[in-house]
Amino acid sequence: MAELIAKSPLDGLEDKTIGTVTLAEVDLGVLTSIAPYKGQSEALGDALKSAHAIAMPAPLRATGKDGARAIWFGRDMFLLAGPMPDAGLAQHAALTDQSDAWTCVHLSGAQVEDVLACVSPVDVSLATFKRGHAARTQIQHMNGSLTRIGMDAFLILVFRSMAGTLLHDLERAMESVAARS
Repeated sequence: MAELIAKSPLDGLEDKTIGTVTLAEVDLGVLTSIAPYKGQSEALGDALKSAHAIAMPAPLRATGKDGARAIWFGRDMFLLAGPMPDAGLAQHAALTDQSDAWTCVHLSGAQVEDVLACVSPVDVSLATFKRGHAARTQIQHMNGSLTRIGMDAFLILVFRSMAGTLLHDLERAMESVAARS
């Protein structure tokens, strides 16, 4: 019998800095999509707050911090990143394990907004896209998620099958921005 070895989507990519921007693969822990049942949003929000000490995110927002974060992921859906979801949440919502479905990277640095402008149509300038803002959007030709987690830091998620493409596209954008400096 073959022994299978679990690998991250980017197979343990070492942090890569080009110019002023650093790209790092991150393990967010357990990823669970949570979709409230009809009429259960308020009860789900209370249960999430009680179980994980984070608020249910409003549309286009994220709550929490590293280790326990809730990211808006579309109409009537959010992604719980970090902890195993409390079993009590299932009374109020459909829970789906997404842990192996996503590639997660952290992109940070002084010119991170310029890099993202090369690959996404979303205006991620700090004046418009503040800390805690989240968007489901195109990242080049991939469907993905952008979340601002700091002044010059973003969490980016794309489908696991697109990990190599994400890496390639972000590296090219980082090189382009660095060449202009």
